[in-house]
Amino acid sequence: MRAWAVVETGKPLQEVEWPTPVPTGKQVLLEVTHAGVCHSDLHIWEGEYDLGSRGKMKLSDRGVKLPLAMGHETVGRVLSWGPEAEGQGLEVGQTRIVFPWVGCGTCARCRAEEDNMCANGRSLGVFQNGGYATHIIVPEPRHLVDPGNLDLALAATYACSGITVYSAINKLMPMDPDDPIVLVGAGGLGLQAIAVLKALGHRRIVSVDVSAEKLEAAKAAGATDTVDARGEGVTAKLMEVCGGPVMAVVDLVNGSATARFAFDALGKGGKLVQVGLFGGELSLPLPLMAMKAITIQGSYVGSPKELRALVKIAQGGALPAIPVTREPLRNADSALMRLRAGHVTGRIVLTADAA
Repeated sequence: MRAWAVVETGKPLQEVEWPTPVPTGKQVLLEVTHAGVCHSDLHIWEGEYDLGSRGKMKLSDRGVKLPLAMGHETVGRVLSWGPEAEGQGLEVGQTRIVFPWVGCGTCARCRAEEDNMCANGRSLGVFQNGGYATHIIVPEPRHLVDPGNLDLALAATYACSGITVYSAINKLMPMDPDDPIVLVGAGGLGLQAIAVLKALGHRRIVSVDVSAEKLEAAKAAGATDTVDARGEGVTAKLMEVCGGPVMAVVDLVNGSATARFAFDALGKGGKLVQVGLFGGELSLPLPLMAMKAITIQGSYVGSPKELRALVKIAQGGALPAIPVTREPLRNADSALMRLRAGHVTGRIVLTADAA
């Protein structure tokens, strides 16, 4: 198999040749047809996460080992499977979305299909080789979802950006459809969040970003209001647009500055759901946390159950498509650098040469 791997952090991805894996146990081998390029890949490529005053968390601190084929938004064709996967509906040639946020497979959370919350996560494209390759090994058949008649490049994005925003939005619900929900960040995640909110029938969507181009894309996708986060006074702008203190914010950037203005805009009983990995830290005025009954909650990707639910919504035609740019798999490095430079609207999805 060929892979486009991180061999050294911060250096160009290298095309490498590895033995094609042979599935054992419940494992399933797929030929990769589509692989999304996600902002999280940049953190892995850079080799560290910014923890503010606590310094940096290195890849090695998380148990990530190089070389690594990244890619956790994958669609592929089933080629073969291990003996313990027999009788589970697999057929050679089936096209499937890969759920990447796998765990140990045996703990209570994995057995409850909350794999993303496993304490011993083994996510594909992070701790195991992912979709920036010609082949991928998936731990068991339940991590595969039938895309049906969906566009496969778009379907690939549901494995990360889709379920990430779907899971985060679910943490805010129920809400009145006309109460504003603020989305910080109008990149791939932000546009996906607008699509999911529209599919769920939510009518008031406020998009925040520092890029005028991305705010225009958010407006075109269905945001009812936009806020330019450049300069000072972002909290005041948010409260003016929302007609007062904000009750619901999803921070898809989650840096020191965005977390600060999002927190400051919250009203009594408001909730801030933190998703992004931009980094830094948030210093909180503790009395206000109690006096305003504020909730700050982290949200980490999503579960297999949420992926299946989201795909079902998409198959029903209720989920608007986000902009997708297709690039050959061999362009993985240049695609990653375009994302790093902020030159991507929506998502880049890498495709096999024959796809």
